[in-house]
Amino acid sequence: MKIDLHCHTYYSDGQLSPVELVDRANNMQVDVLAITDHDTVQALDEARAHQAKQKRMMHIVNGIELSTSWHNFDIHILGLNLDKDDRVFRQRLVAQKQERDERAQKMSDKLAKAGVENVLDDAKLLAGEGQLTRAHFARVLVERKEVRDFDSAFKKYLGKGKRAHVKPRWISIEEAIEWIHDAGGKAVIAHPGHYDMTAKWLRRLVSEFKVAGGDGIETTHARINPEKRKLIIELATEHNLQASAGSDFHFVSRWTELGKNLGVPEHLTPIWHDWSFIDPSVNATSNA
Repeated sequence: MKIDLHCHTYYSDGQLSPVELVDRANNMQVDVLAITDHDTVQALDEARAHQAKQKRMMHIVNGIELSTSWHNFDIHILGLNLDKDDRVFRQRLVAQKQERDERAQKMSDKLAKAGVENVLDDAKLLAGEGQLTRAHFARVLVERKEVRDFDSAFKKYLGKGKRAHVKPRWISIEEAIEWIHDAGGKAVIAHPGHYDMTAKWLRRLVSEFKVAGGDGIETTHARINPEKRKLIIELATEHNLQASAGSDFHFVSRWTELGKNLGVPEHLTPIWHDWSFIDPSVNATSNA
């Protein structure tokens, strides 16, 4: 069975529509797919409506990727299998969107001072009804040929300490866990192998996440270093965290693909162990 619990649409920083994402997931034979856009659940109704028209069975899980601040790090917390229509949860997301919009204006102002004007207007066109993210700014800079590629946009302008970087004022990890639990979901540390921190800081992050009531951690995600994955599995075991797996798919590339190589360690409890729509004995690597 292919289980992928982390991907994005164009409602945040992905490039596919919900319909295109569902079609690709079906083509890749994914059986369970969590759509986890940044700070929004806008894609879920469209995705589920399109999947209902398909002959092939695939279960779509309600998800989100909440942005948090922790000791000067931007940490992403996945909310999985939550009630996307919970009134309090939807109200709480409004504040996250406002912070994104304010941050985007400040980034645009800084870019203007650096000689790159009116980036916000073009970024809004790319974002459409979705959340404004730094990825939209990066795409504008690439399209205008201000930088060579996506990574260069962050290295020159948008990354931490660069000319157009704006420190966000996200919610805390504790708040993110509370929001997710209040909406009936499970809280999971997203892509722990990608944070620019030492092993000591990663250990502290996982420990504090567990103390705050966190449920799981992505033990498998795209482009994870084998040694880092070994450490993450060790930390999951030590803190009795459930294992999750996700491609963090944003767009078609040679580096990531929906449902590809996403098994979780057999000795860990999978995050889906008590979800009624998945057999708890199933491991994501199984082809059964």
